[in-house]
Parts: sequence; structure tokens; C-alpha cells
Amino acid sequence: MRFERFGEKHAESSVALWNKELGAAFPMRPRLLAQNALEDSRLLHKGSWVARDSKTGAIIGLAISKMPGEDDGRFGLRRDAGWIQALLVDSDHRGQGLGSELLRLAEDALRNAGAARVVLGNDLHRRLFPGIPKELAATRQWFERRGYVYREDVYDLIKSYGPDERIGMPEFGGGAAARVAEPADREALTAFMARCFPGTWDLQHRDYWERGGTGREYVVLEMEGAIVGFCRMNDAASPLLAQNVYWAPLFGDELGGIGPLGIDETCRGHRYGISIVQAAIHFLTARGVRRIVIDTTPFVDFYGKLGYEVWKTYAKYDKELGEA
Repeated sequence: MRFERFGEKHAESSVALWNKELGAAFPMRPRLLAQNALEDSRLLHKGSWVARDSKTGAIIGLAISKMPGEDDGRFGLRRDAGWIQALLVDSDHRGQGLGSELLRLAEDALRNAGAARVVLGNDLHRRLFPGIPKELAATRQWFERRGYVYREDVYDLIKSYGPDERIGMPEFGGGAAARVAEPADREALTAFMARCFPGTWDLQHRDYWERGGTGREYVVLEMEGAIVGFCRMNDAASPLLAQNVYWAPLFGDELGGIGPLGIDETCRGHRYGISIVQAAIHFLTARGVRRIVIDTTPFVDFYGKLGYEVWKTYAKYDKELGEA
């Protein structure tokens, strides 16, 4: 086998490898791989590799690594933390040390780039997984033998709605009202995010506008003309493939997504959180979306109040990098 730095020329073969191994549960699309890996400014080229079969030339292994960007510190991201977005080996070529070598190449590059800690997946909003999927129990054991530590489980939740089912707009009370954001809301919504959620949600929100967002993916909660809450919602017309619609090809009809959501801490305690989720469901179902996913949450009971059930489970892992 031989190793090459991962790049655009490997995209088609990498998608094929992914779908051979994971496509039944997590179907990869060229657009998704391009958006979340090749087009991500955080891609660590020196830590992203493919392995080719020396006889056939086929790609039989893949590792994608990332590091925070120069400006990410202002969003609370540790500059000494990196990510391994994906590490995948063709099942016909396992047991030969290929995965271990790809991991070594990725970890060495991350260490040389200044990472003291590496996280499996969960690489912000351009991740593929927030952790290791439950289906991959052997993968969990493989990483544990190499020093990775389990932290917690998070879940994707799902609910289907009938063809004629309509979700009404909830009553908020307290003078609050919800609506879909518009282009003119960009400045006010950005200021709200920076003030109330100055971490990765703020970063994600800014990326949304920079990538052509118009506001239609955000429900805003207003009180006396000021934004006091938000909820993200996604559908097939969204400019970015969001985490909650990654696996839409599993379904014959459109998949919608909800989350994240947040309420100004001065306005909490009035059920605005659950109500703004209901508002997002109202708007998505009005667009004809009949199946909705709420992704990467530990709050199963909270969303269970609205009939959402666990669909996929992921285990979060990380590792402190020592010297090579």
C-alpha cells in the first residue's frame, strides 16, 4: 500500500469507500464530503491521508484531521485541541496495521500543529459525526486500545408527521412572539448570538450568513422588538447541509432538521425553549416537511415531550496527546 495526502482528486473514491462501509446507515454524498472536509478552512492537510492498494490503486483507507483556525480563539475554542473527523479502512484490508498507520500519521500531524488533545469527530458544524456511532462497537474498542477515553453519549432524535398533520403555532405569552428571520435581521441576530451565545453557535451562525443564508433557517423570538431567542431549522433548500439532514438519502421524502436553539438567560423559565421548537416544527411542516431530526443532543426527555424518539446514538471520545 502507499499513502497520499487527501485532496480533491480523492473525493469520488473516498465517497465510494465510505458508502461501501457505512452507506447503509450513513449515506455519503459528494456535496457533503466537499462541504465538510475539502472546503473547510480547518482541514489539516498534513494530517489528512488516503491509502491506496499498491496493486489495484484503489483507495482502501482514509483519515481526515482538522485544527482550529486563526480566528477561532474568540469563539472559545482551544488552540491546542484538534479533531480526527474520519478514519476509515476498507473491511477487506483490515488486520494489516493500515488503520494504526493512518492514526499515527494523523496524530503526528496534529501534535506537530500544536494539538495537545484530539477529539474523535465533533469538529464543529462541519463534522460528519459527533462521536463514534453506536453501530460501530468494534471501532470504539479499537480506539480505546489506543488511548481514547469515552466521555458521554449524544443522540439524534426523529419524528414523522402524517401527510395532513399540521402543527399549530404555540402561544408564547409575556409579550413574546416568534417568526422566521429575514435578510434584514442579520445584524441584530448576529449581535444577539455574540452577546448570549458567544461560542460555537455564534461561529456557526456567522458561517451561515457568509455561505449565502437569507434568514429562512432561523426562527427568532422577539420581545418588545428585540431578539431574545432563536431556533435553527433546516430543509432541502438550505444553503448548507446541516447536521440534522446529513442522512436524508435514507428516506424517499424530504428530511427536515431542528437545532440548535437558545433563549436569552434573562427570559428563561417561561417554556420559551420548548415553544420555539414547536414554532420551528410549525414552519417546517407548513413547508411540506413530514419527517424531522433533532441532532446531537443529550436531552432525550426534553424533546420526548414533543414525541421525538432516539434514532441514532454516538459516543464522544478524546485523547490527550503526549510526546511522540
